[in-house]
Amino acid sequence: DHLFLGPKVTKQIHVHLQFGLSGYELSLEPTLRAALVFADERICFDGDAKAPPVNVSIGTGHYESKLKEQQKYSPNGMLSRPIRDSILRWAVYHFNDTSDTARMRRPCSVRDHERLREDGENLGAYLLMLRDQHQGAYERIRDTVRLAAPFFDDFMFRPRASNGDETLHLEWTQRGSDYPFLVTQFSDGTLRFIALATALLQPNPPATILLDEPELGLHPYALTLLAELIKKATEKTQVIVSTQSAPLLDNFEPEDVVVVERENGASTFKRLSSAELEEWLKDYSLGELWQKNVIGGRPSDG
Repeated sequence: DHLFLGPKVTKQIHVHLQFGLSGYELSLEPTLRAALVFADERICFDGDAKAPPVNVSIGTGHYESKLKEQQKYSPNGMLSRPIRDSILRWAVYHFNDTSDTARMRRPCSVRDHERLREDGENLGAYLLMLRDQHQGAYERIRDTVRLAAPFFDDFMFRPRASNGDETLHLEWTQRGSDYPFLVTQFSDGTLRFIALATALLQPNPPATILLDEPELGLHPYALTLLAELIKKATEKTQVIVSTQSAPLLDNFEPEDVVVVERENGASTFKRLSSAELEEWLKDYSLGELWQKNVIGGRPSDG
């Protein structure tokens, strides 16, 4: 699945990741059992005034990364630590499932609040923790939700004993009433926006946040709010968003955008340039240029 057109065409995958002055490289080769094995794994350091450059292999022929071993047992531990710590703090949030049986709509354990889970399963417990331990972040999330859903007033938390644990079914109130509504009574778009706002406004975000088509089900006004949340989050972390929404794209600069095209059966990636689009942008927005196929990114049989 990961080798372009299979192992007969692609013999190896090579990856280079940069973390400031530190680098991480790996080469993966297929095995006869359709697995991937490390042909090489190495850590790099570009060098600075205090230390010379480093480029050292940490192993070949293994199936799992040796970064953890390096961190514990090797002189290279100081180089591998920031790389491994960063990778462990990546999060791919996928809040698309808001059906009646979605985990976001189900009760969760109050104890499950260390981090927001990728599918929002522990949304209620995480919001409760923020209210109790990070009041400022909680209030920013609540106030942002109020902008997207003006009828919304606040969340309500009423944990219940359950088999030696405490579970929480997220509830909420609307303006002008103290009647408790269940999370099941949020629309799909409202619930998805709440999860997105929580992910992007959390006080200690992952090192990298990835969002897959966050525009699904959102009101056009909520897309503008979402864009502002993404920009705000980039003050603390790196945010990577895949989108097919022209209105969402309108809120960003060309240099923020990487267009994915299919050429000769392969995916290619190109970052946009304000200078190249200067004349077009005098009359059209970035989303309109996408719709007019000026910047590419349209369906192709290439």
